[in-house]
Amino acid sequence: MYIYNVTIQLAWGIHEDWLEWMKTKHIPEVMATGCFTEFRFVRVLELDETEGPTYATQYFAATKEDYDRYIEHHASALRKDTLDVWGNQFAGFRSLMQVVN
Repeated sequence: MYIYNVTIQLAWGIHEDWLEWMKTKHIPEVMATGCFTEFRFVRVLELDETEGPTYATQYFAATKEDYDRYIEHHASALRKDTLDVWGNQFAGFRSLMQVVN
């Protein structure tokens, strides 16, 4: 099992609209690719929120091939959509993790 983690800190000015967009558009589109079996969408706590809150979305892939298929066939378009909608009002990073237990 693999976890594709996307952590985003966003500006307070887009917080509520971004949350709604994530729940109703972006996460459903990522899941519709068929590359992931489930997801977790969480707020990261105990961070400085002066600039805005931080969220992490974890997408679970059964195999590395499923993750690779997402990156190769879907990630670019979904990232572009995110940038088109939110511009430079967020900063983030991505990581791939392998479940070991």
